[in-house]
Amino acid sequence: MPYIDGKLASGERVLRREHQHWFVLVADARYGILAIAAAILLLILRAAARTSGDFDRVIGFVVLALVLGGLVYLAWQILRWVNEEFVVTTRRVLQMEGVLNKQLVDSSLEKINDAVLTQSIFGRIFGFGDLDILTASESGISRLRMLKDADGFKRAMLDAKHELELELSGARPLPSPPLRAASGPPSGAAPAPSSAPPAEPRHSEMTPDELTRTLASLADLRDRGAISPEEYEAKKADLLRRL
Repeated sequence: MPYIDGKLASGERVLRREHQHWFVLVADARYGILAIAAAILLLILRAAARTSGDFDRVIGFVVLALVLGGLVYLAWQILRWVNEEFVVTTRRVLQMEGVLNKQLVDSSLEKINDAVLTQSIFGRIFGFGDLDILTASESGISRLRMLKDADGFKRAMLDAKHELELELSGARPLPSPPLRAASGPPSGAAPAPSSAPPAEPRHSEMTPDELTRTLASLADLRDRGAISPEEYEAKKADLLRRL
């Protein structure tokens, strides 16, 4: 089981996982790649010079050290890249890093005020970008550097935030219970008197302050394009009916 899955709260679900772009892996592993390239170059030069004796053995030891060191360094950087993961859940945005010693940083969706996506021309071509997450607290994730499909990650995060706000405000309608087939009384029998009057439908009560905050959050989501104007008007009308 992935490490992050074991740290989720009760009822919390993972909605999206992403890594940094593979350009980051190549940049971090450049010394290992250069060491292997230097070993190959030394082998070519030794074959062209046709050296022999002690010098040839020294070159062989140098090539072996470069290849082994380069492979070990490259393998370590691959492990670091695989273990650095960015996750959107139904409650939080998490960033995990570390191969042996793990570090897990999270930002609650409730405290996220905005997200700024920055993409260069190469980022648009190769599908990566920098995502700045602005939160109401000083701690938490602040910048996701060279994130793969940063635009899709941002949309998934805003959608999860919208769903959480609807859940906390009670604006999301509850599912209707399944209808039971009514069985009529046997012929000739009088219908049984009702023991209690039908229950009135229950509505969640909201204070004016809670209504104002919820409408402001919905308007912010509409302005950022997370929900359509029609969805905003429908949610607004539903909230006003609940007063």
